[in-house]
Amino acid sequence: MTSHSHIVILSFMKRFSPPAALSLAAFLLAAPLAAEELSLKGAMTRAREKSREVSAAGARKEAAEARARQAGGFRLPSVTLSEVYVRTDSPAESFAFKLNKRQFSFPDFVSSDPNNPGYSGTAMTRAEAVLPLFTGGELSGRIAQAEKAASAAGKSASWTADNAALSAAEAFVMVAQAEEYVLLLTRARETVAAHVELARNYSAQGMLVRSELLRAEVELARVDDLLEEAKGRVRIANANLAFRMGDPQDRTWTLSALAPPGELPGTAADWVKSAEGRKDLGSARDLLAAGELEEKVKKSGFLPKLAVVGRYDMYGTNLFGTDGKFGTVMAALSWNVFSGGSDRAAVIAAREEARAGREDVARFADGVALEVRQAYEEASTARARHATAARALGAAREAERITSERFQGGVVKMLDLLDAATARREAETRELVARADAQSAALRLAVKAGRAPETVLP
Repeated sequence: MTSHSHIVILSFMKRFSPPAALSLAAFLLAAPLAAEELSLKGAMTRAREKSREVSAAGARKEAAEARARQAGGFRLPSVTLSEVYVRTDSPAESFAFKLNKRQFSFPDFVSSDPNNPGYSGTAMTRAEAVLPLFTGGELSGRIAQAEKAASAAGKSASWTADNAALSAAEAFVMVAQAEEYVLLLTRARETVAAHVELARNYSAQGMLVRSELLRAEVELARVDDLLEEAKGRVRIANANLAFRMGDPQDRTWTLSALAPPGELPGTAADWVKSAEGRKDLGSARDLLAAGELEEKVKKSGFLPKLAVVGRYDMYGTNLFGTDGKFGTVMAALSWNVFSGGSDRAAVIAAREEARAGREDVARFADGVALEVRQAYEEASTARARHATAARALGAAREAERITSERFQGGVVKMLDLLDAATARREAETRELVARADAQSAALRLAVKAGRAPETVLP
């Protein structure tokens, strides 16, 4: 029980007399809270909201979008402010600094030794703005690359969220399967225990040999072992579900029943076509587009670069002095005429890397189609196996009923009744496993086909 619940209970207790309040508080605090109800869809929603991999993918998406904004910011002027203090006895610099500080005096210059001006200090404050006018396509290429990378990160985040939901859904199915198996074994133990008690009574009356009673007791012990093992699996499955949803691993829930699988809509070709919009494939295509732009960026090295530079300087004897103020505007043009062939090699390398990337993405797309075909066949097979298991379960239950009636009539032995009960339990187990497999296979098919796993919920 949480501390918040304790506070609420204690506040409520103030309405009662001290003895009654103490008794009621002890009862409420000792009573366990009912476990939270959780559905399959709810588990997927929690995984999308709280799982760590989704949070990490969201952070990468935000980072990529920030880098795209960073690249776009280079279109705007960059403004820098600097402050430099110089103390020198260099004749040329001392003379220039005096001019810039408007402190030059011709009589002082004539009467002094210009070659030995002595040490003097000057502070320079400079504000400079640089605006790129033409970069040969390098800037626009980098911006486009950053935008493609941001788009890829967004699709990767969506793909990660779908896979996190799938992992939570599979974990949910495992918990539901494990809990239902515990109930199945519990009922089976009750049945076998009843058979053992009946065998004891028959044995005591001389109507049953002792070996059959011992065989029934062995079967009861075996079911007890299976039951304890199944309970341990429930605890592990619960911890796994909590891990997938980003919750503490000691959390437990009351799960909704594991529904039988529904029909798969569409054909294998329909599911393969749906996979063309898969998020990880779209992310790979965006990254390929970004890589293809690299050739354009490298080709910008053959073109000139043009920028406008604006500068405003202030000079003074002290820091941030304003004795002299000057403004300058410049147009700067640079052109790489020859770099030993390295720029041409860079263009060729970028072109070949893009060609390799296209082949990789094409192979990835073919692999996705194969994954979807395989997942579709697995889902179809799982549904067929569940239908077969359901029919077998009906037959096993009927066989157990008939055998029980014949045993009570003295027609068959206790071993036959135990065999019928074991066959029914095994049929129930097969049906449960087949139902869980069919549910999980449908969820995996949806994600591999680029759909949200929630779309195949029955």
